[in-house]
Amino acid sequence: MAETAKPLTMDTIVSLCRRRGFVFPSSEIYGGIGSTYDYGHYGVLTKNNIRSLWFGAMVQERDDIVALDSAIILNPRVWEASGHVAGFTDPLVDCRTCKLRFRADQLELASCGRKPSKHPGETPDCDLTEPRQFNLMFETHVGALQDESSLAYLRPETAQGIFVNFKNVAQLARRKPPFGIAQVGKSFRNEITPGNFLFRLREFEQMEMEFFVPPGEADEWHAYWIEARRQWYLDLGLREVNLRVREHDANERSHYSLATSDLEYLYPIGWQELEGVANRGEYDLTQHTRESGTKLEWIDPDGTRYTPYVIEPAVSIDRIMLAFLCDAYDEEVVGDRKRVVLRLHPRVAPVKAAILPLIPRDEGMATRARALYEELRPDHQVEHDESGQIGRRYRRQDEIGTPWAFTVDEQTLEDETVTVRDRDSLAQERLPLSGVREWLDDALVQEWRSPRSP
Repeated sequence: MAETAKPLTMDTIVSLCRRRGFVFPSSEIYGGIGSTYDYGHYGVLTKNNIRSLWFGAMVQERDDIVALDSAIILNPRVWEASGHVAGFTDPLVDCRTCKLRFRADQLELASCGRKPSKHPGETPDCDLTEPRQFNLMFETHVGALQDESSLAYLRPETAQGIFVNFKNVAQLARRKPPFGIAQVGKSFRNEITPGNFLFRLREFEQMEMEFFVPPGEADEWHAYWIEARRQWYLDLGLREVNLRVREHDANERSHYSLATSDLEYLYPIGWQELEGVANRGEYDLTQHTRESGTKLEWIDPDGTRYTPYVIEPAVSIDRIMLAFLCDAYDEEVVGDRKRVVLRLHPRVAPVKAAILPLIPRDEGMATRARALYEELRPDHQVEHDESGQIGRRYRRQDEIGTPWAFTVDEQTLEDETVTVRDRDSLAQERLPLSGVREWLDDALVQEWRSPRSP
């Protein structure tokens, strides 16, 4: 086997996702809508796995974090108190020549409308306006009348739903600081220049956790969560060479942040934020206390009162999925033919195993393959595939990242064993048909490391 040395491009990932049903452009038959995507079968399965793994690490495997699912549309005063109405903006410039709009602080990531090989402002024809602030929240109206009194917003983050529920959770969850509240849900941002596939979307799914701590412990917990989140990605197969921590300078931190560090991934578009871990201080609870009149504070048994500081790991499932796809994508030459393979961690992979009858028309093989599939499917996401030649079926499973394939063949009819093929090494071995379920159960809990790791 020989690896190809061609640099990975975003177009390559987009093509694979389209070809194998991970992601489609939304409402495509009507021309689509900018930077909005629909997830196909394998995309849904992969997202479900990522969501489940995050929830397991954040809630199920810990005693100090509880779950919440808050509403998408909140009282608009929430966003006034949080500062989003006045300050959730990006600098916007228009090009009078090509009529496109760009973020003034990210021109180096945009392409000129007339000459895509250039950035806006780099050609004599470019005529950019002075920057002006553009609010990123989507407006909507609640109720039968559309006037100023019915104005509301689609949430641009899930965090504020957690903060306004702090008192409810603190009273009922039987937890004391340090403790966290975790939430997964859709958020919406009217981005000026969305793009780069799943990296920057107007509708995306966030996973956020607000960890409430005594003020004197904030720095310690901030460092803890940076490392914990970094290790989570490494444990799920991201190569360490493609992951780094970058601390924000004071002039780039959000208005609420006392300290922020990004976990950055080396996407095909360069080093970009994968996940942010911020020390939000007491800003949010203090703002909502002031604006609502409800005290959002903690009272110790000895009567000591304080407003907890908040440590926030926040990430988009879509960016995680894009990072996993980019990191897993590989091409190699096997037997003079190019093989495309997604070397996904088995727990991330959408399908854990494929069940393949070598000759689908053979009743003995077909019956045994179907029976094995029915045995495995209650506990694992497996796929029964009998369409096409066996080599094509292997390649199809390689491209969706299926770690193992169990093939029922002539020898199965003789001794009730099957061939198990490993996606990464292509090694094959024989297993008793009756032992496949136990073998797969064990394989899925083993440590896994990308074969491309140094």
